[in-house]
Amino acid sequence: MLTSTGTLGKKTNYRWVICAMLFFATTVNYLDRQVLSLTWPKFIGPEFGWTNDDYGSITAWFSILYAVCMLFAGRFVDRVDTKKGFLWAIGIWSVGACLHAFCGIATSGMVAGEWLVGFEGAKDAIAKVDNAGLVVSVSVTLFIFARFVLALGESGNFPAAIKATAEYFPKKDRAFSTSIFNSGATIGAMVAPACILYIAEAWGWESAFIIIGVLGFIWMGFWVFAYKKPEDNSRVNKAELAYIQQDKLTDSAAEEKTQAKQLSFLKCFQFKQTWAFAFGKFMTDGVWWFYLFWMPKYLQTVFHLEGTAQVLPLTVLYTIVMISIFGGWLPSYFVDKKKMNPYDGRMRAMLIFAFFPLLALFAQPLGDYSYWLPVIIIGIAAAAHQAWSANIFSTIGDMFPKTAIATITGIGGMAGGVGSFIIQKGAGKLFDYAGETRMTFGGFEGEPAGYFVVFIVCAVAYLIGWVVMKALVPKYRPIG
Repeated sequence: MLTSTGTLGKKTNYRWVICAMLFFATTVNYLDRQVLSLTWPKFIGPEFGWTNDDYGSITAWFSILYAVCMLFAGRFVDRVDTKKGFLWAIGIWSVGACLHAFCGIATSGMVAGEWLVGFEGAKDAIAKVDNAGLVVSVSVTLFIFARFVLALGESGNFPAAIKATAEYFPKKDRAFSTSIFNSGATIGAMVAPACILYIAEAWGWESAFIIIGVLGFIWMGFWVFAYKKPEDNSRVNKAELAYIQQDKLTDSAAEEKTQAKQLSFLKCFQFKQTWAFAFGKFMTDGVWWFYLFWMPKYLQTVFHLEGTAQVLPLTVLYTIVMISIFGGWLPSYFVDKKKMNPYDGRMRAMLIFAFFPLLALFAQPLGDYSYWLPVIIIGIAAAAHQAWSANIFSTIGDMFPKTAIATITGIGGMAGGVGSFIIQKGAGKLFDYAGETRMTFGGFEGEPAGYFVVFIVCAVAYLIGWVVMKALVPKYRPIG
């Protein structure tokens, strides 16, 4: 039977099994990441006496620790390779997720001297402590440590996933496959409210961390048997392997030579392509994490929705984000139908996606009519981010050899983490300041005024990022 692969016959589709595994890993990743943001406003914050600034410090330190870890995680994945790298990553972050559950007991031991207590016993011991500042300081420090372990493991997810995608998909399909596995972030955020809030209500916030954390260990069992390089995988036939490796037919001799050797870590910083990717991540990653970490508190503060009352609006918000899966299709249209090269097709698609976050300018004003309007608007803005994210990740495979993909992903991840640190810490301080001083801005007063300021920053970040990326790399210029 003749196909696009010539006389090799009908190709298998095992690459989509790998894509599905990456999707589930990313889903678990975001479930673990979301437990704190969903449980702190109603459960954890009141127990330890946290302010917005305290929570902002925890999320900010997570962002910067994630950034630093991601810088080295990419290099680690390139060295140990995809399979082992992913196992290490998800194993460590699952341990970190479970560690959060024991921060209450550790706080009880440090501030009240009561170590051999259960979760409820820890709550009682902490409630009897007169020094509220000590409880806050110790609990915040312990949660930052747990977030560090989580960040250490989670930093390996995207470098390993992007590397696996480059190994199993040709360049023209990478944005689409990336958008599929990257949608796991949306699915994780979408199902998190229903799962986590009900678990926390029924069995306590500690159980939410443990139950969600265990999912990562289950995924590891499947990954051990599922992943091999396509050329070594008996489930990939010759036709599929030819399809996966089709870019080798058009690689220049110089590029093939570059593929054969690994770029040094410092060498990667000499390319404008690296800085373009890093700046795009710096400007936009923090926006997604702000929506992810602060939307539960936003709904509680501005619209007085808390606990399980947030399940429906948050589920609707992240259901809207699912439209981002089509973000991987648009550059393929430009490449296949408009005959553009992959980089130009991706940049045009990213420019289109950069305009949608401008809707966030209207989120706070329209909230006066109904909380559903900002929920829908932020859902659209977050969907645009995910579409943007799938394509900016894919520009790495367009420009760099496979041996450097995880390293460049890590460098960009660090830049994104630094941007997120700034917006998380800044938001926490701004919200406390706005609430204490009754700050006014744009017709709003107090914390709602603070949210309006941050929404404006989030709205314009993508266009700024795109302009600088285009200025640094105006044309398709692969490293080779």
